[in-house]
Amino acid sequence: MTSMAKHVIHISELEAAGHLTTLLAHLRTGEEIIIEDDVRALAVIHPAEPLVRLLSESLNLARKHGSTATLDEDFARDVRAGIDSHREPLGPRAWD
Repeated sequence: MTSMAKHVIHISELEAAGHLTTLLAHLRTGEEIIIEDDVRALAVIHPAEPLVRLLSESLNLARKHGSTATLDEDFARDVRAGIDSHREPLGPRAWD
């Protein structure tokens, strides 16, 4: 099992078959798992509940990635405008 990024694990289907308990533990911490064969991803498994991230964690990640965003009144207004402009309900899932 190899971890490519902090929250993504890439694993072969053979390894996944023998490590279900370990993979479930990773899912509980918010990590995503990609099960692959030799040439392509077969499945992407992610936690059923969304990962809740503290604002301080988000700010640290933004700084780590070189963000220059400033959390001021303009930022809050822009976020609110973005939310308000997409109030339509999501369509049904493809498998529903």
